[in-house]
Amino acid sequence: MKRYKIQGGERIVIDPGEFYVSTNDDVISTLLGSCVAACLWDPINRVFGMNHFLLASRQGNLHQPIIESQAGRYGVHAMELLINGMLHKGAQRSLLQAKVFGGGNVINNGCSDRNFFAVGSANCRFIVDFLANERIPLQAHHLGGEHGRMIHFVGDDYSVFMKRIATSVEQSVAEEERRYFNRELSYLEQDRVTQHVKFW
Repeated sequence: MKRYKIQGGERIVIDPGEFYVSTNDDVISTLLGSCVAACLWDPINRVFGMNHFLLASRQGNLHQPIIESQAGRYGVHAMELLINGMLHKGAQRSLLQAKVFGGGNVINNGCSDRNFFAVGSANCRFIVDFLANERIPLQAHHLGGEHGRMIHFVGDDYSVFMKRIATSVEQSVAEEERRYFNRELSYLEQDRVTQHVKFW
């Protein structure tokens, strides 16, 4: 996470796996490839926040609800961190509204592995289902496709500015996501091994 001073507040840039919550007129920014950013706000209590998550699973079942999958559990954790952070700052869950972005299949392009999870598509399915299940109104979205995005979530009026990123930047984002994705997979594998170890 990086912070930059701007007029009236700060600009906070978050990376995969991070979230940020504010009650000030800050701007939260991030670069998205396959990842999704959920922008949530409570307009009454003036609390807003954004996360940036990449589901950590190589395999998925198209007939299984994504929220019930291993990947979905990771996404739920990312969303609950953001929501709980906002509640801690004074937001009310019943007042939350959402805008969501990302989920481009940038790290799956050219992948011939039939078991490789379509991460961007899974992220899109997950976030739409999660918000519907939690009854958080989805006010705007720009999901899917094959390209990355830069987004800026503005705290004074909860607007989001978005633009497609250049191809050279997109390749860099995709590579960073692959590294993050593989690191998270190794953590999951370690957890599975640990769960089978008996201590006495």
